[in-house]
Amino acid sequence: MEQRHLGRTGLRVSRIGLGTLTWGHTQESDAADLLKVFWEAGGSLVDTADVYGDGEAEYLLGRLIERLVPRRDLVIATKAGSVPDPDRRFDGSRGHLLSALDASLARLGTDYVDLWQLHAFDPCTPLDETLQALDIAVSSGRARYAGISNFSGWQLAKAATWQLAAPGTRSRLASTQMEYSLLQRGVERELLPAAMDLGVGLLPSSPLGRGVLTGKYRHATPADSRGGSEHLAPFVAPYLDDAASRIVDAVATAADGLAATPLQVALAWVRDRPGVTAPIVGARNAQQLTAALSVETLSLPDEICQALDDVSAPVHRYPDQDWSTL
Repeated sequence: MEQRHLGRTGLRVSRIGLGTLTWGHTQESDAADLLKVFWEAGGSLVDTADVYGDGEAEYLLGRLIERLVPRRDLVIATKAGSVPDPDRRFDGSRGHLLSALDASLARLGTDYVDLWQLHAFDPCTPLDETLQALDIAVSSGRARYAGISNFSGWQLAKAATWQLAAPGTRSRLASTQMEYSLLQRGVERELLPAAMDLGVGLLPSSPLGRGVLTGKYRHATPADSRGGSEHLAPFVAPYLDDAASRIVDAVATAADGLAATPLQVALAWVRDRPGVTAPIVGARNAQQLTAALSVETLSLPDEICQALDDVSAPVHRYPDQDWSTL
C-alpha cells in the first residue's frame, strides 16, 4: 500500500487507515483477522480511542500487538478528551488528558503511541492548557506526534497557529480527523483550507458515508446492516434522503462504467482529495475489509471525479472561503 506523509511531518502512514470504533463489541478472533488482513496488505495506520467500547478497543488492540503483528510495523493512533458525563461531554484539561494517555498506554501495552489526538474541542478549558498536554506527551516520549479531531475551522486554525508560534517548544499538529465523504463535504468550506495552509493532514472518518455509499441501502435496508440496527439506525438515517440517493446513484453509475464497485469509487474519491492523508475505514469482518483495501489499484479518471464533484457539490454561501466569487 502506498505510504503518505501525515501533514507537514516526517511521519509516514498507509493511505488507508483501519478504524476500531466497534472493537469494543468485536470478538478477538474477528479483530485478529481484520488486523492481519490489513497488515498483510501493507496497512500501518490503526486508529482507536480511549472511549471506544469504554476502553475495550484499546485493550483488544494491545492484546494483538506483537502476538500477531510487530509493534514497529504499526502506526497506532488514539484519542482522549471524551468523557461519559452528561453535563460535560469533553474534558480538555491537562490533568484529565495526561491521565487518559497513561491509561491508554496501559491498555495498549506499549510505551508510546505514534499519534495522540484530542477527541474534540473543550470550550470550558483554555486552549493553551489543552495544547500543553500534547506538548508534554510528545516531550516525554509517550506520543510521537499530536493531532486533533472534531475541531471546527476556526478552532483548528487557532490551535495549529498556537503550536507553530514557538517551534522547538510546542509540538506542531500533524493531523485532524473529521467526517468527510461524497455525502458530507462540509469540511471543504473552512476546515480543509485551513488544514492545508497550516500543514495539517486530514484523516477522513466515515469515508463511505456511514456505509450508504456502498449502495447497500439503494432498494431496501439490510437486516444485518447498521441501518437495520435499532442502536445505529439514527446514525445512518441522515444519509438516506433524496439528495443522498442522487449521489449514491451517480456513484453506482460510475462504478458500472469502471467495472468497479460503488465502495471502491467512493473510497478512491475521498482518498485522493487535496489535503487528505488517509481515510479511516471500519469493517465488521475480513471480507468487508478486503473489499475496501482493493481500492489500492483504482485511480478515478478526471471526468469521473468531476461528475462526482458536481453531483455532490456543497452549497457555498458567504462567508465561506469562496465568497468573493458568489
